[in-house]
Amino acid sequence: MGPDRRSVLLGALGAAAGAVLAGCARGSGAHVPELVIATGPPGAVFREIGAEIAVLVRERLPATEVTTVDTNASHDNLYLLEDGNAHLGLSSLDSTLTHEAEIAEGGTLSAVGRLYDSFVHLVVPDGSPVRALADLAGLRVSVGSEDSGTEFTARQLLREAGLSADTVLMDQASSARALADGEIDAMFSLTGLPTPAIAGLARERDVRLIDLSEAAGTMADAHPESYFQATIPATTYHGVPACPTLSTPNLLLCRTDLPDGLVFEVTDTVYRGASRLAAQRPEAAQINVRTGISTGVVPLHPGAVRWYRENKPS
Repeated sequence: MGPDRRSVLLGALGAAAGAVLAGCARGSGAHVPELVIATGPPGAVFREIGAEIAVLVRERLPATEVTTVDTNASHDNLYLLEDGNAHLGLSSLDSTLTHEAEIAEGGTLSAVGRLYDSFVHLVVPDGSPVRALADLAGLRVSVGSEDSGTEFTARQLLREAGLSADTVLMDQASSARALADGEIDAMFSLTGLPTPAIAGLARERDVRLIDLSEAAGTMADAHPESYFQATIPATTYHGVPACPTLSTPNLLLCRTDLPDGLVFEVTDTVYRGASRLAAQRPEAAQINVRTGISTGVVPLHPGAVRWYRENKPS
C-alpha cells in the first residue's frame, strides 16, 4: 500500500481500534466498545460480504459499535490488521501466506475460518483479439487495486507466463467502466461469484472470459497450498459461457490478541448466519463448519477453535 493511502487509513482508524485493543487483553470476555472490519473496494464481493457480516455481528453484540472500512482488499486488510487498526478482515489465502511472520505461531494474525473461494477472472470485450493469457503482451491491462489480492495474483500469473503488459491499478468498478469505455484492453479480478462489477458490465456489454486452464495447472503445481484448478459456471454472468480458471480460498482473519470470548461469538455469528449471508451474497452458501477449519497453515484463533470443537458436524 502506498504511504499516502496507508497514512489516511491509519489516521482514520488508529485511535478507535487502538483503544479497543488496549482495553481487551486476551481473555474470555466478548464485550468490546468497537470492532473494525476491513473489507474491500467498490464492485467487489469482499466489500459486500464484509458489510453483511457486520450487520450480523451488530445484532449479536448490540453493546459494540461495529464499523466497516472500505479498502483495496487482501494486502490492504493484512496491513491494517497487523498495525492494529482493524480487528477483523477478509483476505485471500495466497495473499495471507506472504505474511509468514504474522501467521507463524505467536504471530499477530489468526483465522476465524475459511469462508468461500475466489476465482480469477480475465475479462475482455467480446470483439477483442485476446484469446489466451499470452495475447496480453503489450496491452493495457488492469490488475486490480494497489495491494489487493487481484494485483498479487495477476502479477504472479503474468510473471509465471513471462509476459510484459502495460498494467494499471484500478478497483473492480473502475476497471469495468474503463473496459466498457475502451480505456483498457482487459481486466483481472480475483473475486467470488458473481462479482458485482463484472455482472453489471456483462448486462451492459458483450464480454468474454479468457480460458486460464494452462496457467491454472502451472500455478496449482507451483503453489498447491494456495491455488486450485476451477471453472466459472455458465450461469454466473449474463451471456458468458463457462470458463476454466483457478481459485483460492478466502479467510476471515482476526488479530490474535482479541479476547477468546469475542472471537467465539463472531465465529458463531458468521457460521450460524451463513444462510442469511447467502440470501444477500450467493457465494456465502459455501460457508459451513466442515470447511471452516480448512485454513491451511494459518492458525485458527483459540476462540474459533473452541467454537469448532463445540459444533462438530454429526
